[in-house]
Amino acid sequence: MNPIGLVLISTTTLFPAYQLAMLPNVEDQIALFSQYLGLAALVLMAWGQVLSTRLPGVETIFGGLDRVYVLHKWAGILAMAAVLLHDTIDAEMDGLGRETALNELAETLGELSLYGLLILVVISVATFIPYHLWKWTHKAMGGLFAAGTFHFIFILKPFSMNDPAGLYTAGFCAIGLASYLWMLLPDGVRPSRAYDIEKLERTGGALAISMQPKGKGLKPTPGQFGIFRFVGATKPEPHPFSFSNIGADGSIRVTIKALGDFTTDLGNRVAIGQRVEIQGPFGRFRRAGDRSQIWIAGGIGITPFLTWARALSVDARPVDLFFCVRSRGDAPHLQELEEVVQAKPNLRLHLFASEEGSRLTADLVAELSDKDMSQAQVSFCGPVSFRQALQPGLRRHGVSPRSFHFEEFEFRTGIGLKRLAAWVSDQRRRTGI
Repeated sequence: MNPIGLVLISTTTLFPAYQLAMLPNVEDQIALFSQYLGLAALVLMAWGQVLSTRLPGVETIFGGLDRVYVLHKWAGILAMAAVLLHDTIDAEMDGLGRETALNELAETLGELSLYGLLILVVISVATFIPYHLWKWTHKAMGGLFAAGTFHFIFILKPFSMNDPAGLYTAGFCAIGLASYLWMLLPDGVRPSRAYDIEKLERTGGALAISMQPKGKGLKPTPGQFGIFRFVGATKPEPHPFSFSNIGADGSIRVTIKALGDFTTDLGNRVAIGQRVEIQGPFGRFRRAGDRSQIWIAGGIGITPFLTWARALSVDARPVDLFFCVRSRGDAPHLQELEEVVQAKPNLRLHLFASEEGSRLTADLVAELSDKDMSQAQVSFCGPVSFRQALQPGLRRHGVSPRSFHFEEFEFRTGIGLKRLAAWVSDQRRRTGI
């Protein structure tokens, strides 16, 4: 995650505290603090809307799109916490004037925004709720943000909208509302590139979809992904997939494993000649420079490494690629990968098939790669449980968190309660408490 983005969100959220502290003749500091919490919540909600746009420059400032979505989630959670505290701590001040019908309406909309956001945040972090329901309820957050903006503009407060604090927060509200309106546009209206499906192929239990651009195509770099919308499909909502091949002629390929409702039925809903609209490319999953390289792929996680392998120069430092699958027949693009390895003398492939009794461990990574692990860059793509099983062992071999590179690629990650509970349980087991 780019620290510049974190600093930017933090400073812009804290700045209203300075603006309110400069207000003259404010005696009720507790109410003033509650006023600040309301402003901070609006700034955080505005950032949440901006982070959801996927506009050019967002990844540059905040990091890869997976990190952007994590920031988006936590901006929403912190905004919700600020709103709850704002509502709990009395923000009313004496001497602000007499309430009008407009002020009362603003109060009502503020209450509506509070309880509506509380419900929608719970839905957002509850990952067991179906994606299609989550998607539409998530979009409703922008409407509640608009209600909160109305509340801010027309509520009685210790400053006017023409004061710096009013103009500053109103500016963030305007940016947030513009971002929300942008996201309300149909997926077909937002910038994308059109492709036609040229080839469909089954490989290792996955579906490989090769596409040719209609006009100017995308220019992804190895390791990136796109947001795909299959036009004419019964469920045309956009989904992210990594590129498994990037052709010099502008063609691209994605390889999709049946892991959910959408991907399970995708093979029955796509056909040669069908149009595909792609947004992107996105992602910062890039091969490190001159350091020793270890790549670890779990199942369909091989897709970005296929593009890395093809782009590997013959004079690059040796790379060890660990490919973990259930069986050889379940390994996507295995023959293609073996052909690439044959042509790249500095690329070694280590295949682990669990049905054959071979399972990858951190000790085996260190032994088979025969590298100084403290100087190696480890890149991982695969199931979260697999990653979490490997990381502690790799850390013992000297691989620091900064040297372990991965993308979340799970845009609905909850708030980490299961991970926290597992950590607490592990600590109690270690300490014997």
